[in-house]
Amino acid sequence: MRKGMGSWLKAAAPDILCLQEVRAPDQVLAELGADRELLAEACQIKGRAGVAIASLLPISQRRFGVGLPGEVHTGRWVEADLVEPDLTVVSAYVHSGEVGTVRQEQKIAFLGQMTKRLRELAASGRDVLVCGDFNVAHHNVDIKNWRANQKNSGFLPEERAYLTKWFDKLGWVDLGRKLSHEGPGPYTWWSWRGKAFDNDTGWRIDYQIATPSLAAKAVGCRVDRPDSYDSRWTDHAPLTVDFDLPGYQPGSVTG
Repeated sequence: MRKGMGSWLKAAAPDILCLQEVRAPDQVLAELGADRELLAEACQIKGRAGVAIASLLPISQRRFGVGLPGEVHTGRWVEADLVEPDLTVVSAYVHSGEVGTVRQEQKIAFLGQMTKRLRELAASGRDVLVCGDFNVAHHNVDIKNWRANQKNSGFLPEERAYLTKWFDKLGWVDLGRKLSHEGPGPYTWWSWRGKAFDNDTGWRIDYQIATPSLAAKAVGCRVDRPDSYDSRWTDHAPLTVDFDLPGYQPGSVTG
């Protein structure tokens, strides 16, 4: 917020805002606006992770966690059921991982449990939208330097295979790809270091994935990439999808 998120939020004005890597208590999240219902989970480790959904639409049901054994306040998965429109929204933050460390083991465990939960959500019969920083680039067109990163976390074959299963076997739709061009890009994350941003050496690791019934109602998307390095307020760029939802206008989600 100190770096300029507030002005972006005012201009973008999404009905539903999904945040990841929040790393802030609820009193800070209150700055998002008193008119928004807030669903948030901070990580039990202070200054780590954190996810939130800030909605202009009433939230009827709230669920926390992806269902991992022993999962307590990891700040990586929250679900909100809305009434009008009849919609479930998830904000997810997958571990960044690091090859050869426990962080990578945690990431693979999370992706596995996420697959189980996505199967359950797909079978619910509801319109469901999962927004988040998945920390995985799916295909070569989703990462600028794909050749150099094939053995790095975020572009490992075993990580990418999870996304392939979600889209090809479970039926989820990658809205960022469906509603934009075939690539390369549009990227959503660039390192703060070097000239990565200036040279558009990025990764597409932020997603909105939807059940087919909801994907059919998505009418457009954009990545709000800042004009310059010094105008960035995050190393990611917001991914916004617009929906034509019967009985409710407008309908946009940013994650």
